[in-house]
Amino acid sequence: MPEPFRVLIADPMSPRAAELLRASPRVAVDVRDDITAADLVTAIADYDALIVRSRTQVTREVIDAGARLKLIGRAGIGVDNIDVAAASRRGILVENTPGGNAVTTAEHALCLLMALARHIPQAAASMRAGKWEKKRFNGRELCGKTLGVIGLGNIGRIVADRARGLHMTVIGCDPFLSADAAARLGVELVDFDTLCARADFVTVHTPLTAATRGLIGAEALARMKPGVLIVNAARGGIVDEAALVDALERGHVGGAALDVFETEPPPPDHPLRRHERVVCTPHLGASTDEAQEKVAAEIAEQVVAFAERGEVRNAVNMTPVPVELREALAPWLDLARQMGRLVGQLAHGDGRAIDELTVEVLGELADTGAKACANAALVGLLGTFLDVPVNEVNAPLIAAERGLGVREVAQRKGVDYAAAVALTARAGDRQHYVKGTLYHIGGKVAPRIVQIDDFLVETKPRGRLLVVRNHDRPGVIGKVGTLLGDRSINVNSLHVGLHRPSGVAIALWNVDASVDRELVAAVAALPEVIDAMVVDL
Repeated sequence: MPEPFRVLIADPMSPRAAELLRASPRVAVDVRDDITAADLVTAIADYDALIVRSRTQVTREVIDAGARLKLIGRAGIGVDNIDVAAASRRGILVENTPGGNAVTTAEHALCLLMALARHIPQAAASMRAGKWEKKRFNGRELCGKTLGVIGLGNIGRIVADRARGLHMTVIGCDPFLSADAAARLGVELVDFDTLCARADFVTVHTPLTAATRGLIGAEALARMKPGVLIVNAARGGIVDEAALVDALERGHVGGAALDVFETEPPPPDHPLRRHERVVCTPHLGASTDEAQEKVAAEIAEQVVAFAERGEVRNAVNMTPVPVELREALAPWLDLARQMGRLVGQLAHGDGRAIDELTVEVLGELADTGAKACANAALVGLLGTFLDVPVNEVNAPLIAAERGLGVREVAQRKGVDYAAAVALTARAGDRQHYVKGTLYHIGGKVAPRIVQIDDFLVETKPRGRLLVVRNHDRPGVIGKVGTLLGDRSINVNSLHVGLHRPSGVAIALWNVDASVDRELVAAVAALPEVIDAMVVDL
């Protein structure tokens, strides 16, 4: 009889997960839902699969200690607490349950909006204090108002659908959704600035990335209608908390409802916890009995399918490439994903929805890697803004659903590198171009970005980049460096490219700390600078 497939459940979750696992004759399961980080490192060597929620940190140390580990399952959508890169290097699958929390989170966002509009928490507290303050808590109707939905992924779409049922006008912004696809949802697709100007209420449903960190900041808040109500049940950090407090104090923002915070839990004296026009909940978006049982059952079923039949579902790090080609293609796929992230953020910085991605696989790579590289690039591009994990399996379906065209071009001859990948993201009448290749230095593979738009460069596709375009004049690098230095931001590397016909240069500053919107604005305000943005790879 074969040795059982041993599974460790390391976080509290619905008992349904253990029930389903124990029902399989192939699986043996242990539940240690209060296991410490140190004990997990010791225990994991005996297990083939690990199931977690958000408490347990599946670090590289844990993964390296898992001599038998084949699968890590996340009962939920986010995999921030799992070192996916370390798991991928070890050939360990990471699976999640991307649909289990969507309805619950969307409903919570709408509950927050209703509670905010009608002052329900404040009125309930007043009643408990023995008061009857009917005039004080005069509220606002949702019917007939305009709801701005930032991010039309799984959760944003459900919010939009339910809001239409409340007879609200729904507008939305999403860089990877076509106007036709939005229209099919009953949503008018607009750009971010238009959404800010038109919406009576704003709700956020995007992941936290370099492009979305501080998205609802001082500038965006200033463009919104006086009295606007803001809801964030997505990720802390998308709303700039200091800017929100200031806008509330000035009366420009009518109120805010927050389920997530930059630091969780926020300190007891945090001004948003105490503000009379703010509704706060302790990250309850996914916290319903139905959702918890659903995600627990889904991840258990996925583990059983893998243990019994080798079936893979909802893998966030699986590449559908023939086994014999995986090792050779792996660095190319990693490069293509990073290039997708880069070109996606460059295009998103223009504030337009991307209509089409063209993936060119050039030289020797054209014979074997076209499809795989195209899917990997698409994963990187879509993952810069969507509220659900994207992988090589579901990326083409998500692109088709959103009306994003994908073209694959394989060109064997007439190229300037032995092998290379080039991406073009088109948004209306504008486009961005990125080319990358692999160097071999000291016996090691070294990925490089070698072109961005019209600029020849040579930079590693890693880390955080401050991308600056400027007129080619003396002293610009010194001025930008001074701004970074004044904020104690260290520069790891700097790469510069020049387009001589236009006299425009590009500088890629690889930095080791967060670059906030205020600093980006300061760089962009330099007289020689054309534009500046941050890209997180």
